This record gives sequence, structure tokens and C-alpha cells, in this order.
Amino acid sequence: MTLFEPAACQVDVAAGTMSGATGRYQKRLADLVGLYADDAAFQAALSMSNNPVVYDVADFRPSAKSGDLIFGITRMSPGLIGEEFYLTRGHIHAVADRPEIYYGQAGQGLMLMESPDGETRVVEMQAQTICYVPPYWIHRSVNTGTTDFVMVFSYPADSGQDYGIIEKSSGMRHRVLRGGPNGWQLAENKDYQPRSSAAIAAVMTS
Repeated sequence: MTLFEPAACQVDVAAGTMSGATGRYQKRLADLVGLYADDAAFQAALSMSNNPVVYDVADFRPSAKSGDLIFGITRMSPGLIGEEFYLTRGHIHAVADRPEIYYGQAGQGLMLMESPDGETRVVEMQAQTICYVPPYWIHRSVNTGTTDFVMVFSYPADSGQDYGIIEKSSGMRHRVLRGGPNGWQLAENKDYQPRSSAAIAAVMTS
């Protein structure tokens, strides 16, 4: 058996990136069409801007084998579409019994989580907050602050990502809006379509 070589990546919190990454990608506002409740506000923001970067990711993927780990860093810009904060697309792991860890580095935000049957959980995050996303939970990040929200993450290398589970339900059950005692509040997503018992069973056995 051949062993992998150890590696080290230096996190640059101010830039929201890290050295030694094997992959990078970014999502601009135009890539997130259909995610926000106020489409008129979305179109207005897009027309008045230069299609800004909402979030970017750098990661290190030593392999895709079971037992290995992928890790990386996410930087989210601050912003609002109407009353709704900037967010990531969100996903569940394609191998749904795989967990994930997020470790806050700068800024403030939250992890919005949803069980397959529609239960919502929220973990508020700031620098030095570790958020554990258990197996089987859909999750997306939301920047509720006025500065960049930066997190380091790690998850099993064979997890994969399933983004379609959110699209098929017309979004997550709750949206995160400005307001409330901590600067944010949950609001029901009026377009949300609950998953069928068959769809829930398929996730829980994946």
C-alpha cells in the first residue's frame, strides 16, 4: 500500500483563501438566480452591479477515497437581496450519512440546516465557532454581517454534493431575513414543497 504524503495549507483569513489548494471556484450573483424570494430585487441588484462575487471556495482534495478528508475555506461577501441575506446554494451530501465541520474565521453568519422531513435548525457562527453538521442534514451558509464571512470546512472525501434536493423543494423551508434581536430572523418560504415520504426514505437510505 502506498501512503499519501502529508500536506500543509496556510489560511489567509483577510483574503478568505488558502495556499496549496487543488481547486477553486466562485459563485457570482447571476449564478444564484431563483434562490431569493424577491426576484424584482434580485434583477435590480444584478442590473445595478457588475455581477459581484457572492462567495468563493478554495479546497484541498487529496483523493476521493473513503476514509480520506477534503478540506478548504469559504469566503462570503456581505449583501442583501431585498430583505434576504446573501447565501450559498446549499446541499446535502450525495452520500447522505456523511457529516461536515465548519470553523468560523472572520465575520458573522449562520448555518441554516434542514432535515429531509422539513425540520429547521440554525447555528450562529463567528470567529472561533465550530459548527457540526450531522449526517442527513441539508445545509447552506448565510452571511448576516456587514463584512466578509470566512469559514474553514472539512468533510469525508467520498461525500459528494447533491444540490438538487433544494431545487426540487423550491428552496429550503425557511429564509433568513434582516431583523430580529440578533439582526436576522427566519421567515417561511411560501414556495416550499415538502418532500414525499418516498423521497425522504430515499435520502435516509442513501
